[in-house]
Amino acid sequence: MLLVDDILMAPVKALLWVFKEIHKTVEQETAGEHEAITRALSELYMKLETGLITEEQFEAQETKLLDRLDELDLQRQEQAADGADEDDDDEDNEDEEDEDDEEEDDDEEVDEEDDDEDDEDNGSRSTHDPKRT
Repeated sequence: MLLVDDILMAPVKALLWVFKEIHKTVEQETAGEHEAITRALSELYMKLETGLITEEQFEAQETKLLDRLDELDLQRQEQAADGADEDDDDEDNEDEEDEDDEEEDDDEEVDEEDDDEDDEDNGSRSTHDPKRT
């Protein structure tokens, strides 16, 4: 039965893997963009200090770069919040599954107790009892 489950779930697992890889690549590119903007800001400050650009040029370019950094930070915060929400949903689903499993285990224990009682009642008719041989 597990083999059939694996075969049926293979396309879903493959698709999930593809989405995870895409997400990882996007995060790496975002981190790379963050570093590039930070380097550009450093170069901008050096240009201002050496007099290669005017104060007005510096402020205009700095504003653009800082705005882009703010956008990236906001995106990271939103992704972190979305990830935390999904983790909470997963934990809730796991808790529900655990409760269902516990209920099934309790039901099985009750069934086993009923079977034991039936065996005791029919003990004289039982032909194979390891205790009696």
